[in-house]
Amino acid sequence: MSTPLSTQMDRASYHDYVWTGARPLTLRSWLLSIAAVAAVAFILAWSAQGTQLSWGELADGLPQIGDFLSRSFPPNWKILGNLVGPAVETVQIAIWGTLLGVIGAIPVSFLAARNLNRNRVVYQSVRQMLNVTRSINELILALVFVSAVGLGPFPGVLALALHGIGMVGKFFAESIEEIDDGPLEALRATGARPLQVIVFGVLPQVITAWIATVLYRFEVNLRQATVLGMVGAGGLGFELVSSLKLFKYQDTATCIVVVTLMVVVADTISSRLRQMIQDGKTH
Repeated sequence: MSTPLSTQMDRASYHDYVWTGARPLTLRSWLLSIAAVAAVAFILAWSAQGTQLSWGELADGLPQIGDFLSRSFPPNWKILGNLVGPAVETVQIAIWGTLLGVIGAIPVSFLAARNLNRNRVVYQSVRQMLNVTRSINELILALVFVSAVGLGPFPGVLALALHGIGMVGKFFAESIEEIDDGPLEALRATGARPLQVIVFGVLPQVITAWIATVLYRFEVNLRQATVLGMVGAGGLGFELVSSLKLFKYQDTATCIVVVTLMVVVADTISSRLRQMIQDGKTH
């Protein structure tokens, strides 16, 4: 008697998705699995002790959180007019931080792609440079640039741009490494120069992924730009910190509402653009 097709599909799905690896069958494999689970449990317990996780302290602090929220409500809508300028400045910081980061990331990404750069020394050097660049938090970079060029939005732009080179360069390079090498080899066989290989062989395959990465990076930069103002890099963050220092919690709530709305609008527009790009790629 033959097995129904639906039953076969259910069994296939079970074997494909229930286990992420081979099922332990021998005593040795069971012992290794138990040891792995015990190691994970030990690491979680060790990290919880190091971070001083305490749900009791959180429960004890809930009244203070409630007190802060009660003081922040209702938001002070009278200051909305004063937040227009900082909000626009925040968007400008995000735009230029993204643009400069992408401009710096494009040439670096070609050197950081294994299938384009055959020089192992240059490849590893560029990769490590990208690692160092993105390992430094934007706030730290903003503090450095504030000390160099003074207060204002410009150090925020520089901080986002430098950090963006590391992040966007990594994503761009990984997109290049995932392309089909067939068109590249065909172009090289016809005597095409490296620049021609990049323009006609690489860019057509990565452009949609690059655009999606740029849009996502702009969302991130918009959120980060609101934080950079806390260290004097302009934007809404400066207004947010000022209201907190003056204990004007209703003004703080208004700033938070404006920041949230900006991020939601940017996320909606970015998601729509990515969907349009994806639809254009599949049709």
